[in-house]
Amino acid sequence: MNRQSNAYRVERDIVGDVDVPAEAYYGVHTLRAIQNFPITGHPVHPEMIWSIALIKKAAAITNGKAGLLPVKLTQAIAAACDEVMAEKLKDQFLTDPIQGGAGTSVNMNANEVIANRAIELLGGHKGEYAIVHPNDHVNYGQSTNDVYPSCGKLAAVRLMKPLYAALTALRDAFNEKAEAFDGVLKMGRTQLQDAVPIRLGQEFRAYAILVGRDIARLHTAENELRTLNLGGTAIGTGVNTNEVYTNRIVEAVCRLSGEHFEQAEDLIDSTQNLDCYVRVSSALKACAVGISKICNDLRLMSSGPRAGFGEIMLPARQNGSSIMPGKVNPVIPEVMNQIAFGVIGNDTAITMAAEAGQLELNAFEPLIFYKLFDSIQTLTNGVRTLTENCVRGIVANEARCHTMVEESASVAAALCPYIGYVRASKLAKESLASHTSVEKLALRDGLIPAQDLHALLDPYAMTVAPAVHREVRSVVST
Repeated sequence: MNRQSNAYRVERDIVGDVDVPAEAYYGVHTLRAIQNFPITGHPVHPEMIWSIALIKKAAAITNGKAGLLPVKLTQAIAAACDEVMAEKLKDQFLTDPIQGGAGTSVNMNANEVIANRAIELLGGHKGEYAIVHPNDHVNYGQSTNDVYPSCGKLAAVRLMKPLYAALTALRDAFNEKAEAFDGVLKMGRTQLQDAVPIRLGQEFRAYAILVGRDIARLHTAENELRTLNLGGTAIGTGVNTNEVYTNRIVEAVCRLSGEHFEQAEDLIDSTQNLDCYVRVSSALKACAVGISKICNDLRLMSSGPRAGFGEIMLPARQNGSSIMPGKVNPVIPEVMNQIAFGVIGNDTAITMAAEAGQLELNAFEPLIFYKLFDSIQTLTNGVRTLTENCVRGIVANEARCHTMVEESASVAAALCPYIGYVRASKLAKESLASHTSVEKLALRDGLIPAQDLHALLDPYAMTVAPAVHREVRSVVST
């Protein structure tokens, strides 16, 4: 780098001297990371930056109360952290989210930015680390190995809140459609073949129940993120901390963040093992899989509109083809499917990264957080657009549904308890071949009295409790 007058300041680390832009709040460690890890081209997630600044503020306050930091340094560091949390210095966080070093680059980027801003607040100039030092003061009582996982957990917990809201809205939208479509009879299908009648509202009610189960599952998994290894420092043994700090740091994080966290019962275990992220990622995957399956159903039921199922109509969102006029595609379910594929892939990456830890530390948390945040955020955005741009506007094609129920031979299944499977199968086969209804054929053969037969083959009755069939006498041959 060509040094210009007053344009750079010299900073050094164990590797050597580096010219840092004089106006930069970051320092030598951040520049090393920029040079070493040009990986994704994306910045560290804003929630991660907010969370690490909060933890640095909590550490400064706790160290100050313990008498380990002078009051003026505590106040300056806390004020600098407040500015970072207010996104006033977001352009100074330049490290890539994927990096070697188990998150050291992110931690040092924060230490340098906070230190240099605190130096200014105390009347000094950037780089005058005798006033506020990134390691000795901002990082006092900490290690990347307890700060980085803790800020990642705090960020994940905060990111989950919009996801819960989005899933709740989707569940409610499905419930609304379940009520609206409760009287719409259609054919149920297994292996994509006609099965027995079902009400469209029952299908949508099942979708709502699935989403509700996802919400509960995610809440349960998220609780595992609420255990922090702060105070464990390098490997969980608490080197370079004291009793006051160790006992109060998590309490300070809770107070500042408004979130409930607990200190890990065993800080060594909590530093070594990352199974909590696997649990959360697995719950996110299960959620994505379930919603993707629902989207498959929506695409099938809306297929056509003339040559497919055509049972429902999805809102038309955009032209479906550059060559076929009038074509409209199910673009919202399609994008939700793709999001699900991504979440499933992220889960595999998170699983492998958690497994690859060695001895006292897992070096692959940067990948875990990158993929975990991506899963949470894309799932949140996908669920929002699915709810607002698709589900709320779905319309039932009642006439089409009714016609397919009328023409189906599968209603013969309702006769099995009364005439036996073999006779019912023959009726179904003849019905398909002759295009004659099962009811007409059963009446012709005198298998069941007419008044009973009509009740048995009532498609609506087939969708409710089996008690409606109790009065009919079985005539199955013995």
